[in-house]
Amino acid sequence: MNKLLALALVLAAGCGKSKPKEGIDPGQPEQGSAVATGSGSGSAMMGSAVAAGSGSGSAEAPIPPYTPAADVPQAIKDAIAATDRSNDDRRLDAGRKPGEVLAFFHVAPGEKIGEIFAGGGYTTELMARVVGPTGKVWAENTKEINEKFAKKVFGDRAAKPVMANVVPVEQPVDDPFPADAKDLDLVVTVLNYHDTVNMKADRAKMNKAVFAHLKKGGYYGIVDSSATDGSGTKDTDTLHRIDQKVVDTEVKAAGFKPAGESNVLRNPDDKRDWNSSPHAAGEKRGTSDRFVLLFQKP
Repeated sequence: MNKLLALALVLAAGCGKSKPKEGIDPGQPEQGSAVATGSGSGSAMMGSAVAAGSGSGSAEAPIPPYTPAADVPQAIKDAIAATDRSNDDRRLDAGRKPGEVLAFFHVAPGEKIGEIFAGGGYTTELMARVVGPTGKVWAENTKEINEKFAKKVFGDRAAKPVMANVVPVEQPVDDPFPADAKDLDLVVTVLNYHDTVNMKADRAKMNKAVFAHLKKGGYYGIVDSSATDGSGTKDTDTLHRIDQKVVDTEVKAAGFKPAGESNVLRNPDDKRDWNSSPHAAGEKRGTSDRFVLLFQKP
């Protein structure tokens, strides 16, 4: 009898323990649990799902602080500070320093600007705000890039009233602009010169086309992630980086003269051995060593 009583007590105790849910590590707090949503340091970690999970969805990642340098022209500062810019764009500002870069490229109200490989339009929108209604921006993407991702993203952005002075262009990068995009003040390509290598574009033709579309004295601004010196183009696909010397040599061969270099995006701590692509960089995004070059049409 005593044995039967003891067995019954053991079975009752076992039934009182719930089994862990399938697919959840029993050693970790479940989303929405008291531990996961506590007010300690975990709840402030970059909007992680575990920290924010309480049935209301994940919190957005914070926007890193960014203030343009004092000598950045007011028109550029106003564009960056515009209240209708998206939070996703603002999260990129600290890593891209658009105030200093656009000022270095001489972006100003009333200008006509061409952009090669506009992508989703982060830089396009800022330039459109700066040049204003008296200016114009031709934003080029290839058919392939549009089909892969840019058409929807750029199309949504294009619905903003501030984008009324932007002309979306779907053309190859080595023939980037239509005939009416002439006597441009500036052509830019931001973080994408290396992609023209991967796309097997005729870069000599591209740079000559840029030269032809610019007015005399017009500028060609290029930003890209640095590969190790002497590496040429071998890292353009694997690390999304390019040797600065390659860009410098190719652009000057098209007839341009150097007009300056900015160190605003330099990072001497970058070993240049990791993939700087936005999808691969993760938390390192915006920290690669980047060269900012300016060339001029004589």
